[in-house]
Amino acid sequence: MADKKSVTKVLTYRHTVVVRISHWLNVLAICLLLMSGLQIFNAHPALYWGHKSTFEEPWLRMGAVTQGETTIGVTKIGDLAFNTTGLFGYSGKVGAREPRGFPSWATLPSYRALVYGRHWHFFFAWVFVLNGAFYVIGNLLNGHIKRDLLPTPDQLTRKHLWHEIIDHARLRFPKGEEARRYNVIQKFTYLAVIFGVLPLMILTGLTMSPAVNAWQPWLVEVFGGRQSARTLHFICAGLIVLFIVIHVALVFVVGFFNSMRSMITGRYAIEVEGDAA
Repeated sequence: MADKKSVTKVLTYRHTVVVRISHWLNVLAICLLLMSGLQIFNAHPALYWGHKSTFEEPWLRMGAVTQGETTIGVTKIGDLAFNTTGLFGYSGKVGAREPRGFPSWATLPSYRALVYGRHWHFFFAWVFVLNGAFYVIGNLLNGHIKRDLLPTPDQLTRKHLWHEIIDHARLRFPKGEEARRYNVIQKFTYLAVIFGVLPLMILTGLTMSPAVNAWQPWLVEVFGGRQSARTLHFICAGLIVLFIVIHVALVFVVGFFNSMRSMITGRYAIEVEGDAA
């Protein structure tokens, strides 16, 4: 008779105090930054490359177009135009719709108030930057970045990388001892966001400050102009939204309760096989 193996759930310490505190502060800061950023975007719902911002040559534009007695929302990307009535360009309750880039429910504040949108955006930009510094410095000192985020040599082999790509495509994730550490796709994603997308977002945001332009004018030129920096800032925000959507979806796929517990207490449950009598 073949031996039976039992499966035991074991709590392993996964997230440091620094990771947990900075994670939840980021949830608050990024949500308010995105919503207030859309309020600012709505003041001029178009994006350009270069220095100038006119409605002549945007690569992206949201607006309303009247066709006879009907008004529709139109989003243009290059030469392509899409009817986005109710979401982009022309939104609101039926019968009370108005021309605006993003709908009111997605902006902070919900009503048209550019000055308040800027206040919220600048305040939480500082919260975000200080929280980011807390995360990086804290996790360099406690070893989290080196120990948990840098891929190990065995994870960088071609065979292992291909294996993890296939497993992710099939929504099949590590179990047992392998689940004690981040997989290599997680590590690459976290490193790209923490040390790539987020710093780029901060730098492009700084280029839109007249005070920073006067103090360090070379920064605008690095990004090819103020409008190019605004476009990159917008693209970075889109990448962060994409990251959040995938991140939250995976939380539900791998186990909502277990993931939430680990981000609150630091303890993550893994299943370990053991021989049973």
